Amino acid sequence: MDTIFLSRLQFAITTVYHFLFVPVTLGLSIFVALLEMWYIHGESYEERVKLKKLVKFFGTIFLINFSMGVVTGIVQEFHFGMNWSEYSRFMGDIFGAPLALEALTAFFLESTFIGIWIFGWDKLSEKMHCACIRLVAFGSNLSAFWILVANSFMQHPVGYEIEDGRAVMTSFFDLVTNHYVLGEYTHAFFSGITTAGFLVITVSAWKIATDRASQEMFLRTMRRAILFTLLGVFGVMGSGHLHTQYLAEANPMKIASFEALWETEDPAPFAVVADINQAAGRNDSEIAIPKLFTFMLYNSFSGEVKGINDLQKEYMQKYGNGYYIPDVKGMFWSFRAMVGIGGVLLFIVFVTGVGAFLFEEKFKACCCLKFMPLLLPLPFIANSVGWYIAEAGRQPWIVVGLQRTAEAISPNLTSGEVFITLIGFTAIYLLLAIVAVATAVMFIRRTKIDFEE
Repeated sequence: MDTIFLSRLQFAITTVYHFLFVPVTLGLSIFVALLEMWYIHGESYEERVKLKKLVKFFGTIFLINFSMGVVTGIVQEFHFGMNWSEYSRFMGDIFGAPLALEALTAFFLESTFIGIWIFGWDKLSEKMHCACIRLVAFGSNLSAFWILVANSFMQHPVGYEIEDGRAVMTSFFDLVTNHYVLGEYTHAFFSGITTAGFLVITVSAWKIATDRASQEMFLRTMRRAILFTLLGVFGVMGSGHLHTQYLAEANPMKIASFEALWETEDPAPFAVVADINQAAGRNDSEIAIPKLFTFMLYNSFSGEVKGINDLQKEYMQKYGNGYYIPDVKGMFWSFRAMVGIGGVLLFIVFVTGVGAFLFEEKFKACCCLKFMPLLLPLPFIANSVGWYIAEAGRQPWIVVGLQRTAEAISPNLTSGEVFITLIGFTAIYLLLAIVAVATAVMFIRRTKIDFEE
């Protein structure tokens, strides 16, 4: 296990930890803002008391998640100096601008107004207090935009020149209007809505099944969360489909790896399952649907899709000798896991919606509701494999076409140093995650949404 492998593993682990909390922050901030707007427009005094408790209930879950997101995110920035100093030297002029804007957004806009929201319940008017959580939601999602601007440059560089061995920004406008940003950001935005909405659904289901005093309010909340989540699921599917079509032009190697398509074909089939032999550059066996992959990319049953082997030859001519093929087996199965989980989530939310809207009494008595939290890991798994697809799919590049991952490592770093910090970060993050989940579960169990003030 050399320094490069350990550094990549360390960054992957810390990023996965961080990305467990980011989508919830993006989506739940919006949902809590919508809940508070519902509270402001509550009709009766009794309803408003319950709605205020409901806002604080999900607001507390949001704060637990938000604190974990901040803690895990800060460490990631240290990686650029500790493990990837050559990347920082090469990319600093470009990466620094969106990273600085992300910090300003997160720590000045988002964190300031979340503090005012926490302590301003009895000090601000209802409309001003609600405006604070809406600004938090705006700041959270704007913060994600700046990070994805930087990431999109790494996937598809635009608006730059190479000067003295460094990438120098020539157009900030080109950076923020990079077409790659549109696909990545909309997909991340709607995945946040999906993850947060499904979290609200599972928590509400458990409270309906176990807390009779709170049953009414959590059923009403679940109905809203179902609509919220359906918006997210359809948004994820639509944005993912459009971005995949764009990738056919922007990163054909990544697209070919999704499908383990080794040879160029017109039309190209969609492999449902495959026994991938990357060393030999082929699939030893596969079950495929003819022409479907071409149709997915071009909305037509006619169209060429370049294969991995041909792209490898093309890249060798363009960039020089090297191995430009990512982990095809990991890409292939991760893509299917992500898409499959999306379909499962859509089915679960649809069935839950039918019960919650059409069969209220039977739904409230359904024993299955108690076990719905067991399904909560599904969107988090989908988010994690989706991140893997996005980042592993550009290997061996850290900045596609400009800098290889092996060239970005800190030159004086030793494998022993990385291994020690890898174990340390992993252990601490695991402990923090256990504490955060235990705290949230304890809070959910003890809190009731009833009329008593």
